[in-house]
Amino acid sequence: MSFQAYLDNIETKTGKTPRELLALATERGLDGPAVKAGAIVDWLKADFDLGRGHAMALVHVIKHGPKIPGKHVGTTGAHRDDSDTLWLDGKATRPA
Repeated sequence: MSFQAYLDNIETKTGKTPRELLALATERGLDGPAVKAGAIVDWLKADFDLGRGHAMALVHVIKHGPKIPGKHVGTTGAHRDDSDTLWLDGKATRPA
């Protein structure tokens, strides 16, 4: 599954865009590189019933922003992404 697909699935499951979840993380003090991944995963499990894989995708975005390594960008296969920048404003508004 691509990184973007993880974020899209998170939106489907929670009803919140990745950007909305980032704002909630900030409100709770769960943002920035010093925050432990486990604290974010625990919050996402408790409040949104997200599993570890989906939570870890959001952990990356919370701690490092929307840029991802270009390893799978433009490749073929299950983990390919179209861009090295993730769309955080919701599936319905993502440019084609």
